[in-house]
Amino acid sequence: MVANAFEAQGFADSLNPAEDWFADDVPALSDDAMRGVYREMVEMRKLEEAAGKAYGKGKISGFLHLYIGQEAVASGSTAAMRPSDYMISGYRDHAQALAKGIPGKAIMAELFGKATGCSKGKGGSMHMYDAEKRFLGGDGIVGGQIPLAAGVGWAIQYRKSDDAIVCFFGDAASNQGVFHEALNMSMLWNLPVVYVVENNLYGMGTAISRTSATKSLAQRALAYDMPMERVDGQHFIRMYETMHRALERARQGTPTLVEAVCYRFRGHSVSDPATYRTRDEVDQARMKDPIKVVKAIMEARGIADAAWFKETDKEVKAAVAEAVAFADESPVPPEEWIWEDVLVGDEV
Repeated sequence: MVANAFEAQGFADSLNPAEDWFADDVPALSDDAMRGVYREMVEMRKLEEAAGKAYGKGKISGFLHLYIGQEAVASGSTAAMRPSDYMISGYRDHAQALAKGIPGKAIMAELFGKATGCSKGKGGSMHMYDAEKRFLGGDGIVGGQIPLAAGVGWAIQYRKSDDAIVCFFGDAASNQGVFHEALNMSMLWNLPVVYVVENNLYGMGTAISRTSATKSLAQRALAYDMPMERVDGQHFIRMYETMHRALERARQGTPTLVEAVCYRFRGHSVSDPATYRTRDEVDQARMKDPIKVVKAIMEARGIADAAWFKETDKEVKAAVAEAVAFADESPVPPEEWIWEDVLVGDEV
């Protein structure tokens, strides 16, 4: 039951959209920005649903880990970031890539293994990448991105920039040794890193409560004297506020561990039947669907009406269909590309 999972985390409270708005200590987003947030989150959802269908048709190979249900974590984070900030993630990375500005067509083409993909069709689902957007990829190794984020933080510091890097990883990845090493080094060296553990309550098919001695994963930051925040990852505004504060600290040389409590509506991957969860648990979690939450707030605030939402949903659906068609029609990478992008620069 949800009472032993999502509700037990303390973030299943009833919402009051009419009163729910930004805290005084963070800049409130404009109505236009909020409309953009909704559009972005819906595009994430539709893109992932389309990817799931394409996988079933054999158009996508390998693994596919969908982000459905966690959209507010990615959107809330990028809304607080600057375009010059870096982002790095794990293998559940498609929606995060979209949030960082990579076009849906390039994401879908990469999933299809096509030359027009953001990684030239050579990375696939787990390895979205765009240096211009400063999205440093997904990582297929559990927790592999965490020490890389510390390295990028060091590079930012070395260049005397006030940018920051946001590192996403799952709850089970916080059990990896590199998680602890990276947090320790980040505090020792005052690195501008925000570590975001997306606690969707299950590491593959095992409840995190069975693998973590602490109920709150954020508490692990205490061992390194690092600031920590625990946030409702289903709620865009709460996520944005938390990330805004964390990024401000990062720019001053203090890293933060953010635990975003969320819930994936699908299995760990498309091959996971998720029989370890009851239908009732998932149905109750869907009552706090992050897209429904932000929509309810916008309606209560008069930011958009039913006609706007209907038209936006229609436009996004068409854009995603176009992305699928683009991926389908794009060419596969030529064989000679296998020798390219192996080393960086001619001098190496």
